[in-house]
Amino acid sequence: MSTTRQDELRAQIVALSRELQRTRTPEPFVPGKTPIPASGKVLDENEMALLVDASLDLWLTNGRYTATFEKKLADTFGTKFARMTVSGSAANLLAFSCLTSPRQRDRIEPGAEILTVAAGFPTTVTPIVQNGCVPVFVDIDLATHNVDINRLADAIGPKTRAIVLAHALGNPFNLAAVSQLAKDNDLYLVEDCCDAFGATFNGEHVGTFGDVATLSFYPAHHITTGEGGAVLSNSKSLMRNVESLRDWGRDCWCAPADENTCGIRYDWQQGELPHGYDHKYIYSHLGYNLKATDMQAAVGVAQLDKLSGFVAARRANFTALSDAFRDEGLDEHFLLPEATPGSDPSWFGFLLTVRDGSPLKRLDMLKYLETKRIGTRLLFAGNLTRQPAFKGVNYRIAGPLTHTDKVMNDSFWIGVWPGIDAARRAYMIETFVAMVKDLVP
Repeated sequence: MSTTRQDELRAQIVALSRELQRTRTPEPFVPGKTPIPASGKVLDENEMALLVDASLDLWLTNGRYTATFEKKLADTFGTKFARMTVSGSAANLLAFSCLTSPRQRDRIEPGAEILTVAAGFPTTVTPIVQNGCVPVFVDIDLATHNVDINRLADAIGPKTRAIVLAHALGNPFNLAAVSQLAKDNDLYLVEDCCDAFGATFNGEHVGTFGDVATLSFYPAHHITTGEGGAVLSNSKSLMRNVESLRDWGRDCWCAPADENTCGIRYDWQQGELPHGYDHKYIYSHLGYNLKATDMQAAVGVAQLDKLSGFVAARRANFTALSDAFRDEGLDEHFLLPEATPGSDPSWFGFLLTVRDGSPLKRLDMLKYLETKRIGTRLLFAGNLTRQPAFKGVNYRIAGPLTHTDKVMNDSFWIGVWPGIDAARRAYMIETFVAMVKDLVP
């Protein structure tokens, strides 16, 4: 078959896929019957078209769309380099592991202490443990739900080598203070931006302050590729480590189907291997296979075009909920989330913490909201030190985790994602007003 005919058939298939997606109109919203998830994805014919186009290549690993997505992602994020991987958790593993590489002149060695928080998602912290290092848990504040800066400074000790923090629910931690603390103490800084794509601090994108940053593209996040994540950095050497660790630990940097880009494929001498051993099969790290597929990347390319609109919708929903909760007097019972000074968050959720002295009980509210079809989530692990997975893990707690325990016991969040429109938002607010009247004696 001629190339021209193949192109014609491809164009027809892609056009039909667009038409198919356009026929999938959502059901109208019915208050109390239509679920309002705490998070979700927004897809249209553009994602469908690129996904189908990528699948027609039958190139089932990373390829042309991956290269486009990584370049577009780095440009959007504001870093020199971006590398796609299979999930945000994998991105966190690669981001921390690259700092332990034997290639690093100032590598992090096993036994080093790493400052972080216990109020968050487990896979921000588990790479520290998986690399033989010791998490040092610092408390958070109840306004921004980020690390307490004063406690962070006090937690630094002779074994401290890095700071690993997530931007809590899209709200940046104080990057000016944390990055200065890292600089003054010669510490690596890893920014987990999985919940914060599009957030800025002092006008600069989160993820551009530290040595390495991560993103997640799970359907709950700001953009989605289904499963997927990325590691970002301005450091070429760190990104080489990431590539090697992601791609089986190999020393070769050739893309799939490429060969001899170094020009000396059969002239290398490394380890105790014979001279001229094929560079494609020389391994400089104990690595993994954490590559994503080109079909996932194709969806990401389409999603990136929508990022600014997605972020704007999240901010608008957050502002509307904040204003309504205050107008309705609900802040009498709830501590409402506050943006970190100097930041413009890209909100992941609307976190509510029951005030001390309020008669409201979190469990009663979660059950009530569930009956009204309003989805809720906790602040992930609550307090990692109380999770069964951390029993027997070697960690240190730097001062009491008072606020962390408060969040574990009394906080939950509701959605602000772009699928929540004015009608859904109004129903959410009405339901909260009714719930407080029903549950407060």
